[in-house]
Amino acid sequence: MLYQQKVVAALEQKRSRFTAYQTAQQNQASVLRSWLTTFARYDAAALLARLDQLGVAWPGARPTAELDRATQLCLPFQQEWNNHADARAWALVTLKDRPSAAVDGSQILPTKDFSLPIGAVQIGWFVNFHRAGGSYIKDVAFEVLAPDELADEDDAGRDLTEGNFANGRVSQLRFVLECEKLCELMALYADVAEPDRPLFFFDGSLIISFAGQMLPRHAQPYVRAVQQLLACSARYRVPLVGFVDSSLSQDLTTLISLLQSDPAALSLTDGGLIKLARLLPAWGDRTPLFECARHDGLSRTGQATFYGDVLFTYIQLAMERPPARLELPRWLLEAGRADEIIDLVRAECVVGTGYPYVIETADALAVISQQDRQRFYAFFEQFAQRAGLQITHARKALSKQSRR
Repeated sequence: MLYQQKVVAALEQKRSRFTAYQTAQQNQASVLRSWLTTFARYDAAALLARLDQLGVAWPGARPTAELDRATQLCLPFQQEWNNHADARAWALVTLKDRPSAAVDGSQILPTKDFSLPIGAVQIGWFVNFHRAGGSYIKDVAFEVLAPDELADEDDAGRDLTEGNFANGRVSQLRFVLECEKLCELMALYADVAEPDRPLFFFDGSLIISFAGQMLPRHAQPYVRAVQQLLACSARYRVPLVGFVDSSLSQDLTTLISLLQSDPAALSLTDGGLIKLARLLPAWGDRTPLFECARHDGLSRTGQATFYGDVLFTYIQLAMERPPARLELPRWLLEAGRADEIIDLVRAECVVGTGYPYVIETADALAVISQQDRQRFYAFFEQFAQRAGLQITHARKALSKQSRR
């Protein structure tokens, strides 16, 4: 258990560090104003020419033609409401007969509490047709990982409940299954009239920098899954949006800093820069779309060719917080559908009070609670007994069960 006095004392001991961090970010405002003044001199063509001149292969981001529509990196949202009821009425009209869908997952990692390694993944999906009468689809899929599926080629003889790769295999399967289910659902709507095809939400970023920190054989399933997801969206002409509520990306700040003759070392994220500089003053305002050109472990090793197919924008969906990041396949902009799709995202967030309702529902379907995990282990024990499998409990686990 936590002891309040100990926690408070530990926090007070580090008070000056937290204050210094926040003060340093606030002091960067003057540097930011200078940066943005320089950046505002460029239109899209001039900026691309400057990047070519600099010869930087991965400048963080590259502009699209939308930059020329923006004022100080802002494309204002045209709707104005007096209250939330007006906003909700707009959202319901916008979403009417425009289906949206999302997939989310949850997982159970291998535990030392059992001598037999086991993991599991649950995927939930929700399709909301936004029709009168509440037509929708909700379902889940559950998959177990046996010991040999948790093992890596280098894991021979190793305790899989202790190996990082065993946990990684579960997380990897969850990610791959989420992408595969999105592709499977997209294919179902390939023959539907294009305006009636659902908008599919991916809960997270399509720019998977974390995979660049893995061994190539571990990273490849993630790379293939995202490449396939983008290919399915383009092939079936089904809109896709990656939604990141709290992004730590620095793609835009990297691009802006490259234009400085003496760039300062700023720690701000894109969202922090936008919020500190007040670039998006009203709800629903967004930045122009940029092509992602992130310099990370994947791009350094030639595995990020798909980054150029992903465009991103930051959109203000909660005035007290930094903007959310949306990621869209390039084809949506080229087809002239970006504004339409982003309006649907806004409407989903109005209905979901700041977060896309369809993602919230998929998450609620997929989530595995602590109580669910205990039930899973009970089912596993019953299965092991029926199958004649010998499993033992760790003493610590038995002790915890007796004390709780």
